[in-house]
Amino acid sequence: MIQITLTEAAVRRALANVQSAAINMRPVFKDIGEHLTNTTIRRFDEGRGPDGEKWALNSILSTLNYKEGDRPLIGETHSLSNEIHYEADSAGVMVGSSKVQAAMMQFGGKKSEFPHLWGDIPARPFLGVSSEDEREILDLSLDHLTRAALR
Repeated sequence: MIQITLTEAAVRRALANVQSAAINMRPVFKDIGEHLTNTTIRRFDEGRGPDGEKWALNSILSTLNYKEGDRPLIGETHSLSNEIHYEADSAGVMVGSSKVQAAMMQFGGKKSEFPHLWGDIPARPFLGVSSEDEREILDLSLDHLTRAALR
């Protein structure tokens, strides 16, 4: 038989470490930012939003250089997918793009509301958290707190 004895001091130390790690979540927010950046970029290859829905196809009118097989949100330079980044601090993490067209691609827009558009732009959400992302965020958070408890 194996007997394990926990002292009050050891339990208090583990709980203090967990409390400290819960207060300083910046390391896990950085890990979450890396994960969400990677899964967002992967969505461009899959042509799907975080909810798994396929993006609307490109219209021939959407570009003068339209080629059969062109994929939504993927231009020759991949400029939008190459500009996905995150910012993490002690309060949380934000994932987004600095590209001016990002909001229009995410939410879509009607020519009647935005006269400068060539036509109506369907929403093609690329930012967001999928159910798989939610599981990974939970795993990353639990790992962060577990490592702290074992220090």
